Amino acid sequence: MYIKRVHGPRAVTLPDGSVMTRADLPPPDTHRWVASRKAAVVRAVEAGLISREEAQQRYALSADEFDEWRRAVAAHGEAALKVTALQKFRQL
Repeated sequence: MYIKRVHGPRAVTLPDGSVMTRADLPPPDTHRWVASRKAAVVRAVEAGLISREEAQQRYALSADEFDEWRRAVAAHGEAALKVTALQKFRQL
């Protein structure tokens, strides 16, 4: 069995006690960004599973877009990442 060499940890323990691995991340060719996928990328960066630069490169995200996801999760949780809720949370 061959294990692909990756830089950084293969798995991290999140603050809630769950374990997140690189396999839990969305595929690099993701085109449909639902709230749970956005939140998974933010959680992975905050936990140190992947770097911010790696996430931006892997998913073709701008720095502003990633910062917006991070602020939304920090302020209102995963629900703020839903496209239908953007206006609701931006007014707060």
